[in-house]
Amino acid sequence: MAKVLTVIGARPQFIKASAVSRAMANSNILDEVILHTGQHFDAKMSQIFFDEMGIPKPAYNLNINNASHAAMTAAMMTGIEQVVFDERPDYVLVYGDTNSTLAGALVAAKLHIPVIHVEAGLRSGNMNMPEEVNRILTDRVSSLLFCTSQHGIDNLNKEGFGQFNSRIVAVGDVMMDSALYYGQAVSNQCFDYPDNFILLTLHRAENTDDPARLSALISAINRISERIAVVVPLHPRTQGAMVKHGLTFAQNVKVVNPVGYLEMLWLIQHSRLVMTDSGGLQKDAYYFQKYCVTLRAETEWVELVEHGCNVLTGATAELIESSVNVCIDKKWDNAIPQDLYGNGRAAQLLVENIVRHYTGSV
Repeated sequence: MAKVLTVIGARPQFIKASAVSRAMANSNILDEVILHTGQHFDAKMSQIFFDEMGIPKPAYNLNINNASHAAMTAAMMTGIEQVVFDERPDYVLVYGDTNSTLAGALVAAKLHIPVIHVEAGLRSGNMNMPEEVNRILTDRVSSLLFCTSQHGIDNLNKEGFGQFNSRIVAVGDVMMDSALYYGQAVSNQCFDYPDNFILLTLHRAENTDDPARLSALISAINRISERIAVVVPLHPRTQGAMVKHGLTFAQNVKVVNPVGYLEMLWLIQHSRLVMTDSGGLQKDAYYFQKYCVTLRAETEWVELVEHGCNVLTGATAELIESSVNVCIDKKWDNAIPQDLYGNGRAAQLLVENIVRHYTGSV
């Protein structure tokens, strides 16, 4: 059997792992060992996902968090390296674009262990985002690069990956697998939220660390709430920044603690539209046919913008408000393709490709 060491650490990675770990468990070739770096560590940002989604308990938890990018990545690399020495995996699998992703990829590459990168080839074009740096470096040292769409393959080809010793495959989005798998189960559940609301998430450093930018965003959100309730599962980073700078939400903005994945799926399904600076939520909105207003100037999910179901606003209050006004009463355009990111079998295709690589049948 091939041993796969999976490195996860942040909330979106838990969701992706739920689909891929389930597919690996159904394989008689792959043996998975999960390592949790601890990047997201509190119950609402971490443990609830393992409990709700049936993700296998991590064999290792490094409990590394609340540090600078350099300190966190270095500590993760030290911890991951020791686990690699102990486990001697055939592959190291990483997801997305976090510090946990980069740390796992660098350790494996330096020890000559093939790196599997899930969500390879994504590019926002904004090198000021730490996520962009992480995903580019991870792609470069990976042996198996699994893309969510042809766009990811195109990006890698433009960067010369055809001359590297790597295998690039578009398998679709494993987040879609999870959204479809769990979405139907929660659609009829009851939660205590307004009948008519916009769902908002706000957490990226580019939005929370700049007081003027954050103030403009909060002001726009408060004005929008005069028309319709806004539900905000508030990220700890955003809460801390708002307290620091004396910013508050208006009365019609319902602030709740971070929620688990199943409750988040319910919120998406029952919302009028989604406002976010998250990457994953842009796609989840699309999967449930909700228009999305993205509080960023760029996105790695360019297909959504090209097909008109995602609008980029940055932190410009007027553009945010006008985009919400256009999207909130707009019926979903049935001309938008339903298969931009595959057909819900990404995890299975991914596992089949790992097996073929391991057995030399590619």
